[in-house]
Amino acid sequence: MSKVGWNQLGTSSNSLLSPAFVVSPTHRLVFTSGCLGIDGQGRLSECPADQTKNAFENLKRVLDASGSSLDSVIKVLLFVKDPALVPVVNRIYQTYFPEKPARSCVIVKFPDPMIQVELECVAVTKSRESKL
Repeated sequence: MSKVGWNQLGTSSNSLLSPAFVVSPTHRLVFTSGCLGIDGQGRLSECPADQTKNAFENLKRVLDASGSSLDSVIKVLLFVKDPALVPVVNRIYQTYFPEKPARSCVIVKFPDPMIQVELECVAVTKSRESKL
């Protein structure tokens, strides 16, 4: 897997994302469904930061079960309820993705008004075997 850098595109760096990754044909990919910020009891916190952290922790578990990890993520798609929450989400995002995978962030209206953030990703598997 190789990362396309902003300098290769003749522009300055973006602090949150990389423009693209190229995956060799010998790697397997994991495509996750949307991960919500539910806690271990299946509840959503009213706190946007807590929901965001829980969503990332849930994503970590999905990736681990799939034979991958956060450091193998090549693309993230974030759904956020309110534009005012984006700085909170970005602050937490940077702690989970210091390697800055490719990323999109979309403001949406969720069917459940309690949901404030949802994320999904594409990741490379580290092994040929998943834990599923």
